[in-house]
Amino acid sequence: MSIQNLQRYDPFADEGNASNESDIHIRIQQRNGKKTLTTVQGIDEKYDKRKILKYCKKEFACNGTVVSREEYGEVIQMQGDQRERIADWLIRNKIADKEKIKVHGF
Repeated sequence: MSIQNLQRYDPFADEGNASNESDIHIRIQQRNGKKTLTTVQGIDEKYDKRKILKYCKKEFACNGTVVSREEYGEVIQMQGDQRERIADWLIRNKIADKEKIKVHGF
């Protein structure tokens, strides 16, 4: 018998098999002090991530970059907590369905 309240929960861990390869994961990472970094992973290869970043930077008034990781592919990084804004932007521009976007973080 295990007590549910005493088990550790990692908000950044994927839910196992419930996650699909075509899902878009939006995460936040803590940096120095109050500073945070938002990462977007899993956008389909048919979309130009640099062009997406260009429009998001202008609309959200933040800076960002596209980094290439072996295990994750190309990942969009933006300054600040942009999780809700980027999720809404992806849905509004028909890049992803609401069911395919997974927002992680604290």
